Order: sequence, then C-alpha cells, then structure tokens
Amino acid sequence: MNADSKDFLKRLVETPSPSGYEHDVQKLVRERIRPWCDSVRTDVMGNVFGVRNPEGKPRVMLAGHCDQIGFIVQYITDEGFLHLEPIGGVDPVVATSQRVSIMARCGLVPGVIGRKAIHLMDDEDKKKVPKIDDLYIDIGAKSKQDALKVISIGDAGIFVQPYLELANQRAVSMAFDNKMGTWIVTETLRLLHRRQFGACVIGVSTVQEEIGLRGATASAFASEADVGIALDVAHGTDTPGVEKKRAGDFHIGKGPMIFRGANINPHVFDLLLSAAKEKKIPYQVASAARGTGTDANPMQLSRGGMATGLLSVPLRYMHTPNELLSLEDLENTARLLAAFCTNLNKDQDFTP
Repeated sequence: MNADSKDFLKRLVETPSPSGYEHDVQKLVRERIRPWCDSVRTDVMGNVFGVRNPEGKPRVMLAGHCDQIGFIVQYITDEGFLHLEPIGGVDPVVATSQRVSIMARCGLVPGVIGRKAIHLMDDEDKKKVPKIDDLYIDIGAKSKQDALKVISIGDAGIFVQPYLELANQRAVSMAFDNKMGTWIVTETLRLLHRRQFGACVIGVSTVQEEIGLRGATASAFASEADVGIALDVAHGTDTPGVEKKRAGDFHIGKGPMIFRGANINPHVFDLLLSAAKEKKIPYQVASAARGTGTDANPMQLSRGGMATGLLSVPLRYMHTPNELLSLEDLENTARLLAAFCTNLNKDQDFTP
C-alpha cells in the first residue's frame, strides 16, 4: 500500500464517526476524492457522492459506509458520571474499561468506561455478564454541573484505540468496520483516475449503516444506478473456537470475499469472479441464503431493482475497539473493483 493511501486509511479510522455523527469523516472523504471526480456532493443525510463519467452507461454505485459503533450520552448523575445508550451493536463486555472520546461542542472530551472493580464484587457479581446499564463514563468531572460545562445530553462518542500495524501487513484499529469500505471506494476512484471506461461510476460513502442501513437506502434511490457493489467486512474465521461448518472458512490475507446468494445478482457475481481471475487477484467465495445485513440489501431493492454485488474483507474481532485485517486484502479489493468497473460495457444485461 502506498504511503499516501495508508496515511488516509489511518486518518479515516482514527476520526470519530458514530452513526448520525459522521460529518468529520465525510470532510476527509470529500477532500480525498475531489481530484479524481467530475463532481462531489453531500446529501441532506450526510452521504457523500463522487461521480466519474456522469454520462456513461451503465450507472454503477459503489457503497462503503463510514459510520462506526459508539454511544450517546443519555443521563448525567449528580456526581458527574455519564450514562450511555449504545449506537449500533456494542458488546458491554468489550466496552468495559475502554477509553472513550466524546464529540462535544467544545471539541473531543476524553473519558473512560467505568465498572465496579473485581475486588469489590461478591461471588454473584462475578458471575454476571455486564449490561450496558451497568456501565458509565468517567470524564473526571466533580459534579453534574462540572460535567455540563463540557458535555451535553445527546453528545455522541466512540471507544478509542489507535491504528497499529502488526506483522505480515496486518493492522489493528477501531472502526475498520466499515471505514475500510469507504477507503476501498476512495481507492477505487484513485485507481480509475485517468483511465478510459464506459460506465458512470458513483462512489458513495454512506452513513448510518450500523443503525439500519439508512444512508444506503437514500443514496441508492438517488443514484438511479443499474448495478451496485457494496463493500463491507465479514468474519475471518481463521481463529480458535470458530465453528466453520456454521460460519464458513475465510482467512485473513487470502483476498476479498465475493458473495453469492439471494442478495446478489448472478451476473454481477460472475463478472466479479472473471475480473479477479483476469487480474490474478486472490479471492474467496462466500454464500448468503438471505439478505446480507449490509448496504447491498437496500441497494438491491431500490426503485425497480438494482443488480447488486457484495465484496467483503475478512475481519477478526468485529465490533470491538481492536479489529484486525490484512492491508493486502484492502488493496486487492480495490483492484478488483476497479477492474469490474472498467470491464463493463454499455449494453450489459443483468437480467437473470
């Protein structure tokens, strides 16, 4: 991965963007893609669209969501502790004792998730799995009035862990789910820059996926696309304790996962597979018997229907502050997506 693209990935994952509060990340996205697009715009929900070759055929939508799981401040105690409501699928076990960053009007406010120390627990307490109601945020405030000097009800925040590179081109970070999808969209637009191709490519950094695929629903309708590819993470199952007969066999570093199933147009799947083979890009085939729980769901159902595909990057430790993936998988997914877009012809028929 070139240094500039890696630096953008790091800035992307380290900039807070819990669902509904994606504006800071979307500023980065707009700045990144502007040199490579004919037009860049943001809709009223916060989805960012970058368009190449606007008069081209077919119209192709590439969607990666930029929001991450987090929390919202719901209540402040008289002692100045903050009680929270989760944004997206937050695991209270994982959240315990994590450092946090709250997006207040005065800037980012640091804090830590508190819970009774194990020394003070009785035997029954130790057996219990913590619930989100058992947790609170300590920002160091002395009282409610002190906390209210910097925090307001409705401020949102995230669990903080910095980007870190490991061995074998693997990296750990909060929010690879799914800022890596947004990164792939931007990287694809970079790879397509100055290339000649017939399709209209609409790269979208979508919002509010973690709370119901909301941004993709609006942006798919607005795009009027004929074909769409969603980018997301999927479970890397090459770790201890995973039952592969239920979860499949998917490895970090062995390439993007190309999905088949009810949510996927069969011609789109075949075209992605052909592009991977043509460019000698490693890939893994995955199945989905029903809706995939990704932006591909509303894309497929938009307007009169969109021919939809799904590319996923294997990820370990999903919905934790320390998600792990392969940087090679990210690059290969962007290469595959660029090849798919350039291979399309204006008369492409996606009818099954």
